[in-house]
Amino acid sequence: MVVATSPEVPDDRPVVVFLGTSLTAGLGLASDEDTYVARVAELAASAGTPIRAVNAGVSGETSAGGLRRLDWVLREPLDVLVLELGANDGLRGQDPFALENNLTEIVRRTRTRYPGVRVVLAGMEAPPNLGPLYTSAFRSIFSAVAEQEGAALVPFLLDGVAGVPALNQSDLIHPTAEGHVVLAENVWEVLGPVLTELEATR
Repeated sequence: MVVATSPEVPDDRPVVVFLGTSLTAGLGLASDEDTYVARVAELAASAGTPIRAVNAGVSGETSAGGLRRLDWVLREPLDVLVLELGANDGLRGQDPFALENNLTEIVRRTRTRYPGVRVVLAGMEAPPNLGPLYTSAFRSIFSAVAEQEGAALVPFLLDGVAGVPALNQSDLIHPTAEGHVVLAENVWEVLGPVLTELEATR
């Protein structure tokens, strides 16, 4: 008896890699399905632009750490890189200009490897206790890199979540599952048009 098998349908969904910190990894959440990465994938499917979302978040990651593991992340081709690094640099009071250099290098190395890749940069804020000069310099890094490198910018990933106890875990740093829903909306507002543009060129 011969069993007929249908040929595999190729998965032509664009690959979106989320390179980030514990915010991307979903530290403290009950399930990977609660992360903003998974929620973004749901939003993309609902909008008719389904994606293959790859969560490359690592808790405690700095921009320097992200740069060090970039070659590993880029082993497989990708269509969009969502870059969420900087939160831990800010928490540790590290040099904003080192952050700028690391983010720029990550974008450029990714484009060297995959010239057609789109980049979405997630903006972050430094803790106010580091002083106005530091927080201002830190904030400006993300828009400067986005403009210089032609990346799309999420102005502040934690917009609507930071400082809202009901949307954060007990450490008041890491969002709850409900908080991640808001993060996903913040990212989708920028990523959605990028995917639409990408689809038009494929």
